Amino acid sequence: MSREGVIAAALSLFHEEGLAKVTMRRVAAVLDTGPASLYVYISDTEDLHAEILDALLADVAEPSSPADWRGRLKGTLRGYIAVLFEHPELARMAMSTMPSGANYLALVEKILALLKEGGVPDGQAAWAVDLLLLFATAQAAEKAAWKASARSPSNFSALAAIIETADVETLPNIVRHGTDLLSGRGDRLDWGFDVLINGVLKTRRMETKS
Repeated sequence: MSREGVIAAALSLFHEEGLAKVTMRRVAAVLDTGPASLYVYISDTEDLHAEILDALLADVAEPSSPADWRGRLKGTLRGYIAVLFEHPELARMAMSTMPSGANYLALVEKILALLKEGGVPDGQAAWAVDLLLLFATAQAAEKAAWKASARSPSNFSALAAIIETADVETLPNIVRHGTDLLSGRGDRLDWGFDVLINGVLKTRRMETKS
């Protein structure tokens, strides 16, 4: 019995039955022991789920190496999103459970290195990592929720219809933008990354006075 063994059992259970089935009790049963014995190695179910996510972050693909740091940064973030897309349950969980294992730290280290390469001051880079990963996680979680909901396509169509027939007197700006409000797909994600990166480059971190 070890932390690595508990995580390996949890991963196996996750791949076979999904995240909802990965509980301390179920993992203990797989290991033919009692749940209490797992607490020596794992804090709780949330800790167990975070370790599953961290293990899967080993699969974050290296971006094809464009010449500029910005392209490699966006490629790294897209690789992170791709892992979450593969596992929608983890995408939703990642919004509230931050991993802290070796693979997550390697991802943070890579992002910090790319920000440094781009000339981002250290203070801004330190805060930018959280902002960039939060945006990427939210995008994946939104898509996961969309994919899981049988109502999503009809809701989207209904919203598009409402926008197209909106009253210009009461909603002039919505009418002016029209269905462009719902456009973009992959380009929208790329634009979002650019907005954040540009903001990180140009916005100085406010330091509180002691």
